[in-house]
Amino acid sequence: MDDESFQPTHRDLMAGIQPLVEKTTNSTDEWCFENLPEFGIGERRTIETLAPIVFNGAAHLGAAHAFAHMDPPTPWITWITTLWNASLNQNLLHPDVSPKAAMFERHVIKWLAPFYNMSGGHMTPGSTISNLTALWVARDTARIDRIVTSMDSHLSIQKAANILGLKLLKLKTNLKGEIDINEIPRDLSKSALVLTAGTTASGAIDDLKIKKEAAWLHIDAAWAGPLRLSDNFTNILDGIENADSVSISGHKWFFQPKESGLILFKDVLTANKTISATSGYLTTENVGILGSHGAIALPLMATLIAWGKTGLIERLERSMKLSIQLWQRLNEYSELIVFNEPTTGVILWRLNTHNQTKELFSLLPTGSASFIEYKNQFWIRNVAANPSMDIEFLWKNIDLALIRFKK
Repeated sequence: MDDESFQPTHRDLMAGIQPLVEKTTNSTDEWCFENLPEFGIGERRTIETLAPIVFNGAAHLGAAHAFAHMDPPTPWITWITTLWNASLNQNLLHPDVSPKAAMFERHVIKWLAPFYNMSGGHMTPGSTISNLTALWVARDTARIDRIVTSMDSHLSIQKAANILGLKLLKLKTNLKGEIDINEIPRDLSKSALVLTAGTTASGAIDDLKIKKEAAWLHIDAAWAGPLRLSDNFTNILDGIENADSVSISGHKWFFQPKESGLILFKDVLTANKTISATSGYLTTENVGILGSHGAIALPLMATLIAWGKTGLIERLERSMKLSIQLWQRLNEYSELIVFNEPTTGVILWRLNTHNQTKELFSLLPTGSASFIEYKNQFWIRNVAANPSMDIEFLWKNIDLALIRFKK
């Protein structure tokens, strides 16, 4: 029996792609499905109904003012390859239904692992799973019973400690937001030291060259990891080559759609033995936390082929340049306190008068900045995830908002 729901026509696909190009529609975006529909309305009417709901209210991360979070716009090559993935629904758990997908992942890891002096790894849905995987290996191979990290490390480290039954010691940070090396215990013989390359709050990079004999060194490079590919910024990640494991989020500065991440290991063979499982219904060992998982390497591989190393670097460096330009302009205002220079494209700034910063934030365009509390102060936060941000357009809006607070 032929089922048209699995066999779209050219017109069907074009109807679905059209909102991707236009981004907005003129139709109503009122939600009208409070209950599970008893009878379906068909694919085309569903597209017409959902498109305005999805696109009209969405944050457009490639907009001229978008500079708020560690969520980048995605290149259109990833839209196409993600659609391919959905149509094929391959499962890397079974080689017979994913003959090419596994190869794509091997190539992506092969291309990227050497930049961090890692021997291999695999892809994950993001750095939360990557961090958990790394610390799982640390527990079972290095026999750690404790994680030592900074107060500013990602919340996934605390989650991993809870899941793995490990003690967690969170250390103070210095004025730059980096782990205070003077707080690190002398005896790390049964500890995993977790350092962060690009903290979520301030973008700070811990001293990755810390000379401490930890049983395991893991570096959470979810945000700043891709900067290692740039000759102009690679040095800020010096020391990452000494790690036992490194995590990176593909859906941050590799410009991938969610969910995309990597976990890399110095000794991937030992790591894989630790986190592998098999069963009678499998023809190969299942490596990592996930069982069934899709071909998430395809969009990343396609992006790297389309852009090349130089194209990726150009977009990373363009993003960094925009953050530095914004930081310089903010520093010209005597009414503002600006946090450290944006080492990894994250800027924190606020008014001298602490209680007015939230009011200032409310005057900025939605999506141009985020509002956080950090070190007992409220801050406006900009993040250089959008290489297409228009600095003049954004600055015009910031300057306009600042007028009422000028002395």
